[in-house]
Amino acid sequence: MASFVELTIEQGANFSTILDLKDSSGALLNISGYSVASQMRKSYYSTSANNFVMTITDASSGQITMTMNSSNTSNIVPGRYVYDILLTDNVGVKTRIIEGIVNVLPSVTR
Repeated sequence: MASFVELTIEQGANFSTILDLKDSSGALLNISGYSVASQMRKSYYSTSANNFVMTITDASSGQITMTMNSSNTSNIVPGRYVYDILLTDNVGVKTRIIEGIVNVLPSVTR
């Protein structure tokens, strides 16, 4: 079962967060040989999505960084969204490791 993590993105600003992936017992996951992907959508059924840039920063200790630059966050309508993070192993098996809500806060300065 995927862990639940709530994120906040400020519209028009760069977004970056580091996540340490753990198994059900709390041990850090070794994600060597895996790829990682993530999208956010207004609802689970939305056809349009915003992609996060996902980087494995330390595979042996399960550390990933998810980012979105300011030009992308500027185009997101403030509100509440859903997202998840999928790990894909070297034979194509996908595992949803994290899911949650993204709150996009409106920008004043443009």
